[in-house]
Amino acid sequence: MAQKYVIIGGSAGSFQSITEILSELPKNYDATVFLCLHRLKHVRTGFVEALSIKSKLPISEPIDKEFIKNGRVYLAPANYHMYFELGNSFSLSTETAVNHSRPSIDLSFESAAYIFREKLTAVLLSGANRDGAHGMKIVNKYGGSTVVQDPEECQVKTMTTSAIAVTKINHILYLKDIIKHLKKI
Repeated sequence: MAQKYVIIGGSAGSFQSITEILSELPKNYDATVFLCLHRLKHVRTGFVEALSIKSKLPISEPIDKEFIKNGRVYLAPANYHMYFELGNSFSLSTETAVNHSRPSIDLSFESAAYIFREKLTAVLLSGANRDGAHGMKIVNKYGGSTVVQDPEECQVKTMTTSAIAVTKINHILYLKDIIKHLKKI
């Protein structure tokens, strides 16, 4: 079976959803998970530790050119854009913020879509700006699967409604159903 990849983007109101997802993924989860979350750019410690409390999978922030390993969770480092490269490695950048954000969900989703194509599932959660909407469109273009948290469940629905407005989303689900969907991957 081909390697599978899951990329999750979120901003305002997504932290609780992320911790619920991570707490439900089994220790032997057979996919690699990438998290691209808007967070304070000058706070460099504590976020991985906070997520690790709930996760059965190991979580780390990748370094530039690090090779991607299966069965792990990678969190985009604060104040860096996270890209993916041929050869299954990361590329980090301090380019200009996109949608007022670094890391940019759009840039990570676009890069993942180009590299992982139909092996990718992209999930967009609660958030206060449009970051991620264009990235979801690119995931569709390259054959990946798109999942959006139902806007009615989001604390802040700008991010999810923006994605729904710009592209066809494969699944619009409540969090409990997103978790079930991810467990099937």
